[in-house]
Amino acid sequence: MRARNMDKPGFSDAPPASEAITDYDRRHFATYLRLLDAETEGVEWQEVVRVIFGLDPRKDPDRAERVHANHLARAHWMTANGYDALIRASHH
Repeated sequence: MRARNMDKPGFSDAPPASEAITDYDRRHFATYLRLLDAETEGVEWQEVVRVIFGLDPRKDPDRAERVHANHLARAHWMTANGYDALIRASHH
């Protein structure tokens, strides 16, 4: 995985809880894909948060794990629900 620091404004500890795709989801679509790829490849969550979010899981393990879990859960939601909405919106 290539390092890219995302621990900056615009990145929340958790995506907004919504039954619809949000602007946050649109901005972080690539992040969701990277999280799903890392999960498929069996990459340890500590490495994922270090590379994708720029967080050091040794300094704040609770936050790092929470950020990973929350965004991975939203990535799974997108695969089950959100992509249909993206496709419908692209046809309008």
